Amino acid sequence: QVQLVESGGGLVQAGGSLRLSCAASGRIFGNSIVSWFRQAPGKEREFVSAITWNGALTYYADSVKGRFTISRANARDTLFLQMSSLKPEDTAVYYCAATLRSTDPQLRFWRTYSNWGQGTQVTVSS
Repeated sequence: QVQLVESGGGLVQAGGSLRLSCAASGRIFGNSIVSWFRQAPGKEREFVSAITWNGALTYYADSVKGRFTISRANARDTLFLQMSSLKPEDTAVYYCAATLRSTDPQLRFWRTYSNWGQGTQVTVSS
């Protein structure tokens, strides 16, 4: 079983940048998918970005394409989400998640994932 712990959330002004981190422990295989989702109050949890654990493939929601970058540190079991040009509509709790294996488009749906972090709050002010 994989344990995931997010960090790096906070308050930022519109147009600013923020980097989220997700520290993973336990067993993760190279063909596993690790992802970022977000959930605003009263709204469904939505897909943000995903990456294969071996780093071969990345995926992005249209709403963040060109603004966010997902990556994994090879030397550490850490997942990153670099967020730039932030907008108020990016405000949400951000979660990292992992699943043994998945493909597009199933990896874009939260019910696909079996392991979740506790979430980190991102607030973008106008």
